Amino acid sequence: MEETLAIATAFHEAGHAVAALALGRPVQRVSILPTRVELGWCEFRKGVFRPTEDWLEREMLIALAGLAAEARHTGEYHWDGAHHDLRYARKLAIERAGERKAERLERRMLSKAENLLADDDHWRAVETIAKELLERGEISGRAAKHHFDQCISDD
Repeated sequence: MEETLAIATAFHEAGHAVAALALGRPVQRVSILPTRVELGWCEFRKGVFRPTEDWLEREMLIALAGLAAEARHTGEYHWDGAHHDLRYARKLAIERAGERKAERLERRMLSKAENLLADDDHWRAVETIAKELLERGEISGRAAKHHFDQCISDD
């Protein structure tokens, strides 16, 4: 994988991981090792998280946080690279707001994801996890949580 793409992918996947951890969704694994279908992925543990009052909103935030983190790092949105995330967010938005209001809800959730990652501690966690991904290719959810917790408690 070309270096620029690897870096963008690391920030993208780290964005998913940090948003998930900030919102109480346990992470199983984060990877930038490409497959035939994906350049990277953030896998979540099944059935372990405590559902929040609005799980649809949380899931949309997590889905859009990859795009938001990558855009913050690179300075531009890579809509094509995030098509799986965007399709999932759109499905959830339609479920929540209906076909006519889905796009507006998506834009609002993207803005909220950007705000979540704009928090200094959260952004430091994104940078730390991205750096670890670039060094190792893949990290466990436990390692991601460790880095997240370290960045949150450094203040």
